[in-house]
This record gives sequence, C-alpha cells and structure tokens, in this order.
Amino acid sequence: MGDSPEAAATAAQAIREAAERLAATSDTARLDAEVLMAHALGVDRSRLLLMHMRDPAPARFAALVERRAGHEPVAYITGHQEFYGLPFRVGPEVLIPRGDSETLVEAALAARPDARTVLDCGTGSGALLLATLANLPAAQGLGIDRSPAALSVAQANAEALGLGERTRMTVADWHAPGWSDGFGRFDLVLANPPYVEEDAALDTSVRGFEPAEALFAGPQGLDDYRVLVPQLPGLLAPGGVALVEIGHEQAEAVAAIGAACGLFARLHRDLAGRARVIAFSGTNVRGA
Repeated sequence: MGDSPEAAATAAQAIREAAERLAATSDTARLDAEVLMAHALGVDRSRLLLMHMRDPAPARFAALVERRAGHEPVAYITGHQEFYGLPFRVGPEVLIPRGDSETLVEAALAARPDARTVLDCGTGSGALLLATLANLPAAQGLGIDRSPAALSVAQANAEALGLGERTRMTVADWHAPGWSDGFGRFDLVLANPPYVEEDAALDTSVRGFEPAEALFAGPQGLDDYRVLVPQLPGLLAPGGVALVEIGHEQAEAVAAIGAACGLFARLHRDLAGRARVIAFSGTNVRGA
C-alpha cells in the first residue's frame, strides 16, 4: 500500500516559511506574511490570527509571497492600506498613505475644527482629504491632482467611504497658470507635494514601484514648495490655514519660502519627533 498523500500546509506553517523567504526583502517579514495570508483567505489579520491559522494555506498565497519577494509593496499586492483608521484602495497610480502623514490630518483638525471648505493639493488616493472630511461632517472638499488615474482612485475611495456627495475631484496642476481659477478660497488647504531629492537613497519597494512624479522634486526636494507655497495666500479664506507635509530636514527651507510670501509658519512633529508638517497662516493663528 502506497504512502498517504502529504497533508497541505496550514496557514501557520505557510506563514512561517514565507517569513523566512521574505527576511532578505523586508524588515517586517512576519507581518508581511500574515497580511498576505489574511488577504489570500479573505479575512482581516486579527481574524486570521484568532481563527484561521490551522486552515489549509490557499494555493494563491505562494504567488503573493513571490511578488513581495520582488520588492512590490504589500499595499499594492492587497490593493488596500489603512490610514487614520479608514480603509483606502491603493494601486501603482498613487503613493501609499503613510502613518507619518496622519500628523497633517491631526494638525488640520486642531487648527480649524470649524472648517467648512477644504482643498487637497495633489490628493493621490484622497487619504488626507477624506480622513479630514470624515472628521468634519459639515465640510465640503475639493481634491486636485495632475493624474487622472490618481483621481479615479481618490473618487472610488470617496464613494466607498460615503463621502462622495461632499467631495469633488478635478484635474489640476499647480505648475500651470490659472490652475486654481474659479476654485474660491478655503478654510483648510492640505498638501503632500513631491519632496524627495532626485538622488535620495530609497528602498527598492518605493523607487521601483511608487509613482516617481509624486515623489521627486529636484536636487534638494524643494522644487514644488517653491511653486506651490507662494500661491497659498491666494487660496486661503480669512483665518484659513494651509498644512504642508515636509521631509524631516526641510523645515527651515520651507518655512523661509512661506515667510517670503508673508506667511507665518508653525512646525508639527510626527510621533518619532521628526519635523513632518508646516502649518501656514497669514497671522499667528492660535492652534494652527
């Protein structure tokens, strides 16, 4: 009588093997493997860990692991990323929202909890705009991006989060003359512009997969600030605040660009204590 067929690997076994496979690619190999297994099983990670670790590993899990081993970001493989407690669809058309950027949302809500109008410059997935609107139930939002593909992702996220009726997405490029004609003025302006230096050392999962036009801004990473920040005074309503994400070594340079335009700058740091956001206002607004 022949040997019995080998039992299929359990999810737990497959995760352990995948983590070993991904150790050379990722500093979070075990977490990556768990997230990919949860995605393959169609459950969230918490449910996986509590209820499905002894389930047979689905056949498609191996292909997901190989994609990650090739440095593709986990968020692009699963098509989703959480930001400010909300689920966002993401893909190679947009940057993956980072937890550090939640500092901008927190600063915006603290600066103008009464805001009724919000503009997001370079909205990408819509994460900044939609997370802000989700916490300002009386506000309307406009997201602009020069990429129609990115705006399609942002619009889908707005609809999925039930914010479609309070949100408008439109193609616009702050480098183009008259790009904001007809927009009006806003209580809050949000921006996470490209700010990475062209020769910066980046992980392969970033440089090789995320959209370059949303990352790089000249040799010092300041090119887009030099164009956008001088236009902020014309976009702000009385008492309005503009919040701009920055690289952790760019605070002084970006604040100086604003000062030359008559803007007051207040620095906000992320949870790691790094410079992360500058809030610009026409005057020293308390809480800005």
